[in-house]
Amino acid sequence: MTQATTIDEVIAILGDIITDEITANSNLAFFPILYKKVTERIKEGIAQQEFEDNPRMERLDVIFANRYLAAYFTYKEGKKPSLSWKNAFEAAKSQKLLILQHLLLGINAHINLDLGIAVSETIGPEGQLDDIHNDFNKINTILASMVDGVQEKIGRVSPFFYLLDKVADGKEDLIATFSINIARDEAWIFANEYHDATDKETVFSTRDESIGKLALKLSTTKSRILRWVIRFIRWFESKNIAKVADVLSS
Repeated sequence: MTQATTIDEVIAILGDIITDEITANSNLAFFPILYKKVTERIKEGIAQQEFEDNPRMERLDVIFANRYLAAYFTYKEGKKPSLSWKNAFEAAKSQKLLILQHLLLGINAHINLDLGIAVSETIGPEGQLDDIHNDFNKINTILASMVDGVQEKIGRVSPFFYLLDKVADGKEDLIATFSINIARDEAWIFANEYHDATDKETVFSTRDESIGKLALKLSTTKSRILRWVIRFIRWFESKNIAKVADVLSS
């Protein structure tokens, strides 16, 4: 299984995944494109000493990324990753989901499940989570800003994407209400729960089941109107993976 030891290796491996998934004309290309851009931004921040502990930030970045890489290559080998990632990867087979939904499925698994574990492992069993809280928030601020930028780019390959915000307002479906800030806060709560747990496997399994269910909600919608609008938006979205990838990467 391919794992990284440095942030440069993370970026290189993500680049290889993107190339492979574009070649396969797969929706699995979209999340690593966003993730690679976020990682490059974090690398830049480390170089500019933006974080409270920059060497620690690189360790966190690598540990965090390796959880996605482990899930991805496990799935590609025909084995079962965590339920959260399994549901995200399986959803990529659907041609009915919006580009945004594929991105949110990856974010859901990686932030809501992986991040808390990665933070705990970075500081070690004797470390104090509060020591890394500020840098934890900075990562999520970077991610949120990158997601906002990507949504602007989606409009270039999805001419009616703007309708989603108009129709989703007031709806309770997860695709309409998913928030990076809420995910960040819940990930921090989970990080504390996981870090303090003596039975980490049980805590992980319970969390994975919960986040796996959220993945299913991101793939569906209860609102008939929102369902119709998503179908309409998707009809006019570009189905050319290479073209979409090029726009998202720009």
